[in-house]
Amino acid sequence: MAIPVVQSISAISKQYETGEHPVLVMCSDRQLYVCKYVRGTASAYKLACEYIGACFAKSWSVYGPHNAFVEIKSAHWGRFGASHPLGIPAFGCRLMADVLDVTPSMLDEIKESLALLRQLMHIALFDFWIANEDRNANNANLLFETTSNKLVAIDYGCVFNTATFDYPLSQLTSTDTILNSDLFQRVRGTIKRSTIERLEKELRLAYENYFKKSQWAEQAVLEQIPQQWNLPTDAVRSKVQQLFSPQWKKDVWENFQECLNENIL
Repeated sequence: MAIPVVQSISAISKQYETGEHPVLVMCSDRQLYVCKYVRGTASAYKLACEYIGACFAKSWSVYGPHNAFVEIKSAHWGRFGASHPLGIPAFGCRLMADVLDVTPSMLDEIKESLALLRQLMHIALFDFWIANEDRNANNANLLFETTSNKLVAIDYGCVFNTATFDYPLSQLTSTDTILNSDLFQRVRGTIKRSTIERLEKELRLAYENYFKKSQWAEQAVLEQIPQQWNLPTDAVRSKVQQLFSPQWKKDVWENFQECLNENIL
């Protein structure tokens, strides 16, 4: 699960107007990356969440963009680097082609599908496990890849209950989940409850495997956090280890199951 390191080869071409003000830059592998970066102590924690969330999403086989640590050269920041401590690696998501941002206005592009329903339930369970509070009815943080008819999960800055490192993990509420959304109902369509219950049983078995794969990846994930992000190692390690508590594992499944049942009635 090693995250590659790439370097910028041209000036930043765009800055997005979303909360973390990510930038778009061409890199040494000839790919464009949307990059988030350290702008202060709080943003360093959110950057760690982006990285940890993306890594564990791959352990769970959640479909998402390719990631890299991006070294953006000082000369390439231009007017965008005013609030960025230069020389600190950014975390990049490779720009994907043929994708649509999942918003209420584009739901007509997504049709009822058993494969999409299975994928959406998979993503939702991952969010419950990693306490991602930022994928919900108001903000899907998903793309739709039109060539493969797949959902693409993005943005993990609000895992660990919105980057909370001072308190224990807490369960998502029913409104904090993508299960409680028009997207879920759109994808579900007329699929029978009995079929959804079968998918639920399949996911319960897969959950055990995802949990083990994430445990195996834990050490490598922690070791790759860039030292330049200047994060307290013990606090980050302690937070990650909470994910592997047997009680957390049990409570996550029960909470997911309850929310799923509420939204298929």
